[in-house]
Amino acid sequence: MKTAPLIRNLKIIMFCGIGLILLGHYLLTGLAINETMGVKGIIIIAACIALGLIMSLPTKIYLTILLMQNEQAQHK
Repeated sequence: MKTAPLIRNLKIIMFCGIGLILLGHYLLTGLAINETMGVKGIIIIAACIALGLIMSLPTKIYLTILLMQNEQAQHK
C-alpha cells in the first residue's frame, strides 16, 4: 500500500477512536447512562472508551514512525 492512502486511513481510524472516547465520556457525564441503566450502562461506556483507546493510540505511534521515516528520507 502506498504511503499517502495508508496515512489517510490511519488518520481516519485515529479520529474514529477519539470520537469513541468522547462518546463514552458524553455517555458518562452528559447522559448519566451509568445511573439509569446500571451495570449495562457501565459496560457500554467502558466498551466505547476501550475501543476508542485501542483505535487511537497505536495509530498515533505508527503515524509518528511513518512521518519520521519520511522526514529522514527528505533530508538525505
